[in-house]
Amino acid sequence: MWAPNATAVEVEVLSGRRALTARPGGWWSLDVPDAGHGTRYAYVLDGDGPYPDPRSRRQPEGVFGPSAVYEHDRYTWSDHDWKGRDLRGGVIYELHIGTFTPEGTFEAAAGRLDHLVELCVDFVEIMPVAPVPGVRNWGYDGVDLYAVNETYGGPDGLKTFVDACHRAGIGVILDVVYNHLGPSGNFLHPFGPYFGGFEGSYWGEAVNLDGPGSDVVRRYFIENALQWLRDYHVDGLRLDAVHALHDKRATHLLAELAEEVDALSCAVGRPLSLIAESDLNDPRMVRSLDAGGLGMTAQWNDDVHHALHTAVSGESHGYYADFAGLSALAKVLTHGVMHDGGHSSFRQRAHGRPYIGVPGHRLVACLQNHDQIGNRPMGDRLPMAALKLGAGLLLTSPFTPMLFMGEEWGAGTPFLFFSDHVEPHLRESEGGRREKEFEGFGYTWEAPDPSAEETFLSCKLDWQELKDEGHWSLLCWYRDLIALRKALPELTDPRLDRVRVEADRGGEWLVMWRGGVCVSVNFGTDTVVVPVARGRVLLASDDPVTGDAEETRLPGQSLVIHRPAG
Repeated sequence: MWAPNATAVEVEVLSGRRALTARPGGWWSLDVPDAGHGTRYAYVLDGDGPYPDPRSRRQPEGVFGPSAVYEHDRYTWSDHDWKGRDLRGGVIYELHIGTFTPEGTFEAAAGRLDHLVELCVDFVEIMPVAPVPGVRNWGYDGVDLYAVNETYGGPDGLKTFVDACHRAGIGVILDVVYNHLGPSGNFLHPFGPYFGGFEGSYWGEAVNLDGPGSDVVRRYFIENALQWLRDYHVDGLRLDAVHALHDKRATHLLAELAEEVDALSCAVGRPLSLIAESDLNDPRMVRSLDAGGLGMTAQWNDDVHHALHTAVSGESHGYYADFAGLSALAKVLTHGVMHDGGHSSFRQRAHGRPYIGVPGHRLVACLQNHDQIGNRPMGDRLPMAALKLGAGLLLTSPFTPMLFMGEEWGAGTPFLFFSDHVEPHLRESEGGRREKEFEGFGYTWEAPDPSAEETFLSCKLDWQELKDEGHWSLLCWYRDLIALRKALPELTDPRLDRVRVEADRGGEWLVMWRGGVCVSVNFGTDTVVVPVARGRVLLASDDPVTGDAEETRLPGQSLVIHRPAG
C-alpha cells in the first residue's frame, strides 16, 4: 500500500499487528501467507487507525470496518461466449439496485431481467455500487471505491448480476464516481495526497490529479476503472460529473483512461465503453484521441432532456428557460445541443461549442434519469401522456436513448434523494444541504427528509402497477417503439445532418423526418393539421389519423410515425 508521508506502517491481521517494510516511492509491503480469502485486515499509520485498505476489495462490515481479502479467481463465470455489445444502435436502461425491486439486491434485480429482455433494451446502467455509510444511498457518497456495497450483495453479488445479464444478452454499464468521495467513511487522507486541498465541486474536495504525488492518485482511479471492466466483466462505465475533474496536465485523466481501456478492450476481445457525464457541451469530450479529443465513447446530453421535458411538460423555470418553445427542440434534434456557444440565461454567460461532425450515437439522451427526477423536491415523474409523446421522439431520435427504471410503464412511485449517514450532524443537515444545492432552480423546496427510511421505501418500484391497464398500455407503447427503432435503419442513423425538423411557431406541433420515415407530434390538446402527406402508419399513439393526400390531422396530445405516400 501507498503511504508516502508515513514513518511507520503496520497491519492488523490474524489477531496480531505486523510492521510493513518501506519501499521506494512511498510504498510499503509485507507478505502474509496465511491471509487468504476472507481474512480481515486494517492498517495503522504512525500509530493512528486502524483504517481500511484504500484499495479494499471487500468491506464486509461496512465503511467503518476492516477490509477483507477477496480473490477474484474464486468466482466461476458462465459468460464465456459473451462477445460484448457496441453502444452504437443500443438502448440503455438506468436503474438503482436498492429501489429496482422490493428486496433491493443484485439477486433480486437479476430476477427481473425477463422484463428487460421483453422490453428489448441492450444495456442496463446501474447507479454506483461502492460502499456507502448506512444501508440506503443513491451511491454518490461512495468510499472504498474498489469494493462493492454489501447491502446489495457484495462483490460476488455484482458478478452474479453481470453474469445473468450477459446470459440474457444484455450489457452492463456501471456508474462510477471519480470527482469526489463521500463525506463519511473516507479514510484516504491519512494515506497520502489523494485530494487537491480545495473544493472541486458542491459535493466535496477535489481529487489530486495534477499536484505533487498525483501520479499514484491517477493510477488509483485508472486501475479502479480497469478492475470493473476486467474482473467484473462490466461492458462500460458511466463517469460521473467529469467537469468536476480538475486536471491541468498535458494529458487529461480521461484521455489517459481512454488509452488504457482501449488496450484492455483489445486484450479481452470485446468492446468497452466510457460514457462521460459532462456539463461542458464540449465536443472534444467524444472526439477520438488521434483527433485531439478525450476519447470518450459517448456523453450524457442534458440539452436533449431539457428540450423534451419542456415540450411535454410546459415547464420553463430554472435551466429550462432557454428551452421554452419548439424551436429549441428542433435545434437539439438536428444539432445535438442547444447551447453551442450562445448565451445561457441560467449560467448568465456563453456556453458550449458546436458538435459539428459528431454522430448522434455519441450523445446519450433521455426523457428521465435519476438526476432529473431526483433533483425535483418531491422526486415526481412525468405523467403518462407526457411520457407517451416524449418517448415517441426520444426513441426515434438519432441519439443513444436511455430510459429510467419504471418509466416504461409510467411508474407512480417517486425517485427522491435519500441517504443514511451515521453521524448525527450529517443526518440532520442533509436536507438543508440538498436545498442549498438547488438555490436558483426555480423550485419551492419542500422535500421529504432524505435521512428518513420512509423516503427510501417510497421510491421502490411497485411492480404490481403492471396489472393496471393504463400502465400495461404504456409498456406496450415503449416495447413497440424500441422494436420499431431496431427494425428501421432510418431510426438508428446517427447522422445529424440527415435529420429534418419542422416546428409550428405556435408551439403546437412538430414534424421530424428520419429518411423516409416521418414522426409527427401534436403537443396541444386540440386537433391540428400538419403539412405532411398521409401514408402508411407504422405506429400511432392514438386513433388512426385522418386527412387528405397533402396533410395529416392529429388528435390532441398524439404522435404518429408513418411513411408518407410518394
